[in-house]
Amino acid sequence: MEEIRRNMEKHGIPGRDLYELPTSKKRFADKCQYRIEISGVERPSTLEALIDEMEKRDVPVHRLISMVMGATYLTDDELEHFARLARDAKLEVIATPGPRSLWDQGAQIRTPEGALSGLRYRGSDNLSYVIGDIMRAIDSGIRGFLVVDEGLLWLLNEMRRAGDLPRDVVFKVSIFAGHASAAGAKVLEMLGANTFNPLADLTLPMLASIRKAIDIPIDVHVVIFDSWGGINRIWETPEITRVCAPCYYKIEPGTSAGALYKPWVSPEHLAFLAREKVKMAEVIISLIEKHYPEAKLSKKGPSDLAIPKP
Repeated sequence: MEEIRRNMEKHGIPGRDLYELPTSKKRFADKCQYRIEISGVERPSTLEALIDEMEKRDVPVHRLISMVMGATYLTDDELEHFARLARDAKLEVIATPGPRSLWDQGAQIRTPEGALSGLRYRGSDNLSYVIGDIMRAIDSGIRGFLVVDEGLLWLLNEMRRAGDLPRDVVFKVSIFAGHASAAGAKVLEMLGANTFNPLADLTLPMLASIRKAIDIPIDVHVVIFDSWGGINRIWETPEITRVCAPCYYKIEPGTSAGALYKPWVSPEHLAFLAREKVKMAEVIISLIEKHYPEAKLSKKGPSDLAIPKP
């Protein structure tokens, strides 16, 4: 085992999870250690409620995971309105393009055992459809996109490098991609991911090993759906900040993704949840300020965010 671990280290992957929990020296471009990410900002009315609550509580939110129901379900006017609202509030938008594998005619992903194979795009037609939805959102000013498929990530990065997509577009890899180790994180970074979301149930030593291997931000779920385990790690955030910086704290309460992220879910309910998520962000920030006061939170709208350009 010692030889195996030395060989892993030789290739930039920690040979063990880092139980000593070293302090990360890595930072965002603004020299800060942590930021706030809020998921499920599905439509302009949800974003308006979130912005209002941010201002009331004086809580900086940095990134929105938006249109999880699929950007296809918003009209051109709604996409442009969303982009303008986010631009004016200096918020990064990571849009979720569709169609995704659950949308097409394939049945394997919809079975209990078939779901273990993960969310991936079936065939070139579906790759072209999702790229088309990304291009449509880019035309409305959106500059960030959620990716679940490593093949699509590679292709999008190649298109970005070639100038087929704007060079300021960023890609975040979703928790649905299922990565949970330093090696998986390294692959995503090599394929062009700007940030990634590991599984929500990783221990601090596991997260520390990932941080040692990569430089891109780690997006850590501190609240997640009941259907995904109902994990609440809010009290761990001071230590996660120390070990995992730079990191985004991802807030996603609710019963399940399927129950929330559909176009027929009540806009009033989505707005209520957006306000609750901002309140949770306020609690996270207060705990970090109390228990790890030297940690630095990014101010509103740092220059490296992928803020829309409508």
